[in-house]
Amino acid sequence: MIDKKRKLIKVTLVKSVIGTKKSHRATVRGLGLKKLNSSSILADTPETRGMVHKVNYLLKCD
Repeated sequence: MIDKKRKLIKVTLVKSVIGTKKSHRATVRGLGLKKLNSSSILADTPETRGMVHKVNYLLKCD
């Protein structure tokens, strides 16, 4: 069953991870983003928001 009240956010990788810290690359990978301009739709949880906040300079959030 799909919960229609569940909040979702869409994140897009808009900057390359080349030259970033290893932990930031792992965070981007954990968000489900692999290549430049790839997008992922994620549940809006405190954990996801923390990951997005950590690498916000690489992402675009919708």
